[in-house]
Amino acid sequence: MEKNKNINNKIIIIGIVIVFLLVIVDLVAQNVPWNNLFEKEVITKENRDVTITDTGIAESVDKLYDATVIVKVGNQAGQIAGWGSGVVYDTDDTKAYILTNHHVVENASKIEIEFTNETTTTGTLVGEDKIADIAVVSVDKDKIIKVAEIGKSADIRLGDTVFAIGTPIQLSFKFTVTRGILSGKDRLVEMSSSSQSYFSRNTESWYMNLLQIDASINSGNSGGPLANANGELIGINNSKLSSSYTSTSIENMGFSIPIEDALNIASQLRNNGKVTRPFLGVSMTSVDLASRAGIKLDSSVTEGAVIVEVQKDSASDKAGLKSGDVITKFGDYKIKDYTYLKYYLYRYNVGDKVTVTYIRNGKEATTEMTLRES
Repeated sequence: MEKNKNINNKIIIIGIVIVFLLVIVDLVAQNVPWNNLFEKEVITKENRDVTITDTGIAESVDKLYDATVIVKVGNQAGQIAGWGSGVVYDTDDTKAYILTNHHVVENASKIEIEFTNETTTTGTLVGEDKIADIAVVSVDKDKIIKVAEIGKSADIRLGDTVFAIGTPIQLSFKFTVTRGILSGKDRLVEMSSSSQSYFSRNTESWYMNLLQIDASINSGNSGGPLANANGELIGINNSKLSSSYTSTSIENMGFSIPIEDALNIASQLRNNGKVTRPFLGVSMTSVDLASRAGIKLDSSVTEGAVIVEVQKDSASDKAGLKSGDVITKFGDYKIKDYTYLKYYLYRYNVGDKVTVTYIRNGKEATTEMTLRES
């Protein structure tokens, strides 16, 4: 009996060994690494499985496509001289309203709007604002096909899908759709006018707060819509970085005006015909150009907005600022140069009181300024 028991035990052990070897062979066949055979995987945020599905955004594009338009601009002879893009964003009893860029319709003697069904109509400029690069054009309400659904740029996150619609490069590429992601938010991008002069560039340069995207933006896309993955309007495309900006080759760095900012400007243009902003009443330059404007600064001054001239009875004059003063702080905002000062100035309203920090003759001082309209 004892001998039979030992034999049975040996058979059981042999069976266990055989099963174990079969398991090992199967794992090897599946290319499972030996060092993982006896490890228990710990699921963490870094190694958890993520399922990604992508069925395209055709339905979202359909929601916005027919609200997109081509904004053709004509010269004094009535000939079409160029174009940009636009989007129908609102209507009233008789009119429909189109958002586009100021630089698209600037100095246009004629505006013609083309829709996705290839019909055209005459557009009327309601108002435009250079600093915000926004313009509003109206057309008869019965001419439009569709009105865009408005979204919120504040809700979109980095990496979220976005797409743009516009007519880049030439009219044969009308209503092109490009797709990408939101690459950055709250980008302070310096804008400049082509009419700026050597000594007055301070009056022709300013910063805009923009959304950065990698969806392709090219000449002709300006003024067109940027949408989220739901096809909701979240921005107005207005610029891209090109190789002229730097010696480094640049790809897919486009920028769009947040829809909240665009609608705020559009509302003022429709209600008042202009945008009301505070006015400092000074001409300014940067620290590195101060000497060219005839201003000698203390060597300790390395950044700030240098005042070249103060307009009599302006807000700056009333606050006691003088030529040669260097503004280093405006309210709670640090000022690196005059373009930053312009950006932060426009975050205040007419009538606001602001504490201004400045340097005069190498010494820091402060004053309070009541902002006034120009």
